[in-house]
Amino acid sequence: MTKPAELYACLYAREFPAQALLRLRPDLHAKPCVVMADKPPFEQVCSLNKKARALGIVHGITQVEIDTFPSVVVLPRSESDEAATKSILLECAGGFSPRVEDLSEDGTFLCVIDIAGTRSLFGPPEVLAQNLLTRVRTLGVTACIAVSSNFHAAVALAKGLSPQRAVKVIPAGEERTALATLPLVVLDLTDKQTETFSLWGIHTLGMLAALPEKELIARMGQAGKHLRQLARGEMPHLFQPIEPVFTLEEHIELDTPVELLDSLLFVMNVMLEQLIFRATARMLALASLTITLTLEGCATHSRTVRPALPTNDKQLWIKLLHLDLEAHPPPAAILALTLAAEPGSTSKVQLGLFSPQLPEPSRLDVTLARIRAIVGEENVGRAVLDDTHRPEGFHLEPFVVPSTQSSGITSISLPSAIRQLRPSAAVSVTLQSDRPKAFVFQERRYRVERAYGPWRTAGEWWTSTLWECEQWDLIARTQDATLCCCLIHDLMLKQWQLVALYD
Repeated sequence: MTKPAELYACLYAREFPAQALLRLRPDLHAKPCVVMADKPPFEQVCSLNKKARALGIVHGITQVEIDTFPSVVVLPRSESDEAATKSILLECAGGFSPRVEDLSEDGTFLCVIDIAGTRSLFGPPEVLAQNLLTRVRTLGVTACIAVSSNFHAAVALAKGLSPQRAVKVIPAGEERTALATLPLVVLDLTDKQTETFSLWGIHTLGMLAALPEKELIARMGQAGKHLRQLARGEMPHLFQPIEPVFTLEEHIELDTPVELLDSLLFVMNVMLEQLIFRATARMLALASLTITLTLEGCATHSRTVRPALPTNDKQLWIKLLHLDLEAHPPPAAILALTLAAEPGSTSKVQLGLFSPQLPEPSRLDVTLARIRAIVGEENVGRAVLDDTHRPEGFHLEPFVVPSTQSSGITSISLPSAIRQLRPSAAVSVTLQSDRPKAFVFQERRYRVERAYGPWRTAGEWWTSTLWECEQWDLIARTQDATLCCCLIHDLMLKQWQLVALYD
């Protein structure tokens, strides 16, 4: 089998600190913004957006100089936001090839993707690069993409592209021509090398590539040969791939403390869009969402929402989060917000030809969320029997829609034999020779005609929740009624309860 020719796609994002901070802040996209680094009073601009650059702001100016621009929004640098955005971009690149090499530096994002042999999956390099760029822009990042059969040529060209022409593909064998007009700054020269080339009058890669090799080595050593190979697009490279980690998480630090839930939902809407887009790109859905709120006073407030089925319906998630936070509001103002999602696969239920249409699972989720807000989260679910003989031995579990359904509908009709009382009713019992003789239920006195029992059970004697009780089945009468019932005598609490009525 013939090994496919080398082919690399370089993804390059300038002003990365500013882009990482503005990605989840669409309200700031139309304003000039700068990112300040270092501690006061040595703060200086380390990154800025296009509108701030149009005002004449450049890297390195101080806070005092920024104060002369009243319309500029000043943001502190956030390394956590940069790390999260970098992880998201590497994850995005990993969706086109498992071989990704990270070359990011301080203030920029740069990665190279080995796309050799991907034509049958993603089409020609031009189509792959355009699709990659579209996906990156959907994530809220502006970037440039260059494709070349030479690793370093792709990197140099990506650094030299303008945002107006964000995609460029170099045909094989034309690397030197494509790189000729680029400035020397794309090679990351040292200060000494920059000064030397400036004295020689060398300003572009084409001028550097035209220098004779031996004379260049004689004056600059092997570093000169290395730079000449880079300028000609002939420098070999040993690819060192990393393994991007897939983590569905978004984090944002709020500019001011937020107390209103409606303001928080506006921020969550943008974060949910990003999570749903990233999950959809991998043919997944969101199975659960955990929202963690950082509050004033270094406290945190965390809630988890899990619908019946994994879904990518943003409006459903917003509604579920809204209802949950209304039922469990944070106790203080919110400073930061983190949304972490658990991925899952969407399941399709195949019904029979004559089966009735089932209701949408999302309607059940919203209904259950509203019921929980009224009666409490611990009182909603389906009853599941415990592995015990203890009366009322069951617990509640969340409702889950089964992933498969039978093609037919089986209907079983059972006669009503017992009516369980919820909750059990306390009764006053009169005993004769340790057997029930009469009892009072709902302010009426019943005389016991027949008593069957007792049936004694006990359990959990090895824990602090040990229990012991005896059951009696009784037939009792009043002057105008007969009652068949079941009484439980709790031997630990010394109390009688009527738990069921027999028809």
